[in-house]
Amino acid sequence: MKSVEDINEKIREGSVCVVTAEEMKEIVKELGAEKAAEEVDVVTTGTFGAMCSTGVFLNFGHSDPPIRMQRVWLNDVEAYTGIAAVDAYLGATQQSEKAEDYGGAHVIEELLKGEEVELKAISKGTDCYPAKEVRTVITLEDLNFAEMVNPRNAYQRYNAATNSSDRLLRTYMGTLLPNFGNVTFAGCGEISPLNNDPEFRTIGIGTKILLCGGKGYIVGHGTQHCPGYATLMVKGSLKSMDPEFLRAAYMPGYGVTMFVGIGIPIPVLDSKMAEKLAVRDEEIKTKILDFGVQRRDRPVVREVTYAELKSGRIEINGEEVRVSPLSSVYMARKIMEELKRRIERGEFLLTFPVERLTPGKALKPMKTAIKLVKSVMSEAIVISPETSVEIAAKIMIEKGVNHLPVVENGKLVGIVTSWDVAKAVAMGKTGKVGEIMTKRVIVTYPEEAVELAAKKMEENDISALPVVDKSMRVLGIVTSEDLSKLLAR
Repeated sequence: MKSVEDINEKIREGSVCVVTAEEMKEIVKELGAEKAAEEVDVVTTGTFGAMCSTGVFLNFGHSDPPIRMQRVWLNDVEAYTGIAAVDAYLGATQQSEKAEDYGGAHVIEELLKGEEVELKAISKGTDCYPAKEVRTVITLEDLNFAEMVNPRNAYQRYNAATNSSDRLLRTYMGTLLPNFGNVTFAGCGEISPLNNDPEFRTIGIGTKILLCGGKGYIVGHGTQHCPGYATLMVKGSLKSMDPEFLRAAYMPGYGVTMFVGIGIPIPVLDSKMAEKLAVRDEEIKTKILDFGVQRRDRPVVREVTYAELKSGRIEINGEEVRVSPLSSVYMARKIMEELKRRIERGEFLLTFPVERLTPGKALKPMKTAIKLVKSVMSEAIVISPETSVEIAAKIMIEKGVNHLPVVENGKLVGIVTSWDVAKAVAMGKTGKVGEIMTKRVIVTYPEEAVELAAKKMEENDISALPVVDKSMRVLGIVTSEDLSKLLAR
């Protein structure tokens, strides 16, 4: 059995044997775990992907006259200032107040590249901090302190995503096509750090890592850390990083995010460690969740391995579905190789964690009172496409309704509104409702949250939604009036 100090001595002497996670798997296959543990000292792992929970603590230095910043903006992106007079935390996902596709991640990337950033700060003014406004231009070099502290990075594995609904969805998992049109996934599988040390023997508080090309450390488990889905909280100086391994990005329809590169060296202490380092994509499983159901607990479509995901095609309901990654194995490999070079050159010594991470506990959901569509929907009066416009008008008057779902063979095929009927009568169209109905119907489901139904009405400028099941059978209808009554209560 080796110790971290034994390995560090080899690094200082220049005799250390370092391989990447990909190389180690072949070595264990060829030599066996025991012999591999004797031959190899360090295995480098890597991951590169969108990690929204990222940000930087900044210290701007005092202005003259001094100011106590109550609000501060960098290139029109607001940073949090409830810390101290001239300290702030800039979150990667914070949106610009002027551009939807620009945010904190872009400001961080521009600072790292040495570009100028506009700073604006305001304050009410005090006796010791009399200035009420500051406007200036800064660069990373001007900052006294720029420390990246990321609350949740480097997921051990992440749930994949698909979409069962009949409309395109834009999410943090990318664009999801309707009717299970595609699957997206995150994580690098067998080369990701936490898949190679799942028991946290060498990855813990104080472990030195390669963070965005610079020296960093693990400071604890990340937020949303739970069994099987471990995460890390990490830190490192922005001034030491390389822009190649830190990239701002924009997810259309969702918002700004940041691609972060993390490399973690794993000392091969013994044969048990070598066995864990031999893990393959075929052994690492995750779940495909249905984002078409817009609830906290999304249905699991199926369980899948990273080998299947990386193949680019998987099967759902007997159909072959395209799969695309949100993480870059190519960049993860570059990170592993860069970390390997630094260790071999004696520029990167290992640290053993001062405290091991725990597996964590199951996550508790937020306590909220949710109202479902089924609790507010009304009975729907349906008609067929063969119903005359005149009969439809009489039904609306007699029943006091403004919307009639149109059903054929038991399934929703359209909807007619009082406006459609009035317009048809005014134009002398007295034929069948099938000729005037709206065929593309926006619908809701009984288990959908009322807030989501209201959002659909607002986005599509409509005042009612037929409530249907997965077979498009009409179960009821929810109107803007129903929602208004709910809010009034």
